[in-house]
Amino acid sequence: MATYPLSEAYADGQVLTAANVNSITEGVNDIAFVVTNAQTASYTLVLTDVAKVVTMSVATGNNLTVPPNSSVAFPTGSVITIAQIGAGQTTLVAGSGVTISSNGSKLKLNGQYAVATLIKTGTDSWLAFGNLAT
Repeated sequence: MATYPLSEAYADGQVLTAANVNSITEGVNDIAFVVTNAQTASYTLVLTDVAKVVTMSVATGNNLTVPPNSSVAFPTGSVITIAQIGAGQTTLVAGSGVTISSNGSKLKLNGQYAVATLIKTGTDSWLAFGNLAT
């Protein structure tokens, strides 16, 4: 069994952040963790958001922009989760040349505590799914 050196012991299900994780070795299968990137205003995704949950804690309507590959070269298959924590509705916005496809062309999170996931499917193509509204 592999060892997983962490800065301190964590109970099952506790959320870890980049600030409190020293290292985790490959093959982790008995613990789960989520790294978050908390935002308090409209936000444009960056490469370090891959495999994270971007939380949007904004009181008013706000945008989460997916930049074009020419600006941020996310690898195809990248997964980013968005959680609307605040009361302000979060809208997924496609940067220049970007296409975000979703069922029914829905690109707004459905309300406070709604969660959606983005998966990069091509150079400037993303799939959005989750608790989305029109």
